[in-house]
Amino acid sequence: MSNELVTTMQQLLVLEQLHKSYGSVKVTDDISLSLAPGEALGIIGPNGAGKSTLFNLISGGVSADSGRILLAGQDVTREPVFKRCRRGVGRSHQIPHPFVKMTVFENLLVGAAFGANQTEKASYDWCAHVLELTGLIRKANVLAGSLTLLERKRLEMARALATRPRLLLLDEIAGGLTEPECLELVETIQGIHRGGTAIIWIEHIVHALLAVASRLMVINFGRKLDEGEPRAVMSNPRVQEIYLGIGS
Repeated sequence: MSNELVTTMQQLLVLEQLHKSYGSVKVTDDISLSLAPGEALGIIGPNGAGKSTLFNLISGGVSADSGRILLAGQDVTREPVFKRCRRGVGRSHQIPHPFVKMTVFENLLVGAAFGANQTEKASYDWCAHVLELTGLIRKANVLAGSLTLLERKRLEMARALATRPRLLLLDEIAGGLTEPECLELVETIQGIHRGGTAIIWIEHIVHALLAVASRLMVINFGRKLDEGEPRAVMSNPRVQEIYLGIGS
């Protein structure tokens, strides 16, 4: 077995030359990356750079035109969302859409039952643990529709965690929060990461990413612009020009 194959099999996630176009617009153009178990990767880029499409490709919401997606060494490129979820891919979305007429705890049970393919009764202890982890235990019996924005963001993460993911995809989870609220959420995400869950986090609030991610990737017009140690990437003049408007 080649060293390259062994390295690939040891990675939790491997993307190989992913392409996705809508008509003549290339939204994902030759993207490759790998993520080790328990690693945290931050992704930044201008609006319309293709970041959310990349998440849709990883989670199975859209299909790649070409390329491969490997999860723990298994090719999942053509698998639907529910199968990838049961393999360990959990995802939050930019705008939380909880079941507003259900309690917070009931929202998590839905994720556990359908995402992790467990019975409701077998999910109780895990869902209670997730509520503790995400700071929502006191809101367990509150209707989700009554939550504040920060609490809804926490619930969005909690519902993804209820599926018992090995990989958690966070899509601009800090968007719209005040600075103190953002810091609170970062502490929660740090706790999730310390527990061993691998994370890929798309975010415009760079200082939040730098508090969690050990590696940063920048995407522009669907292509990878740079990748590496976060502060080294942010010092790249091209990144500063495109993402921060410095030097343009």
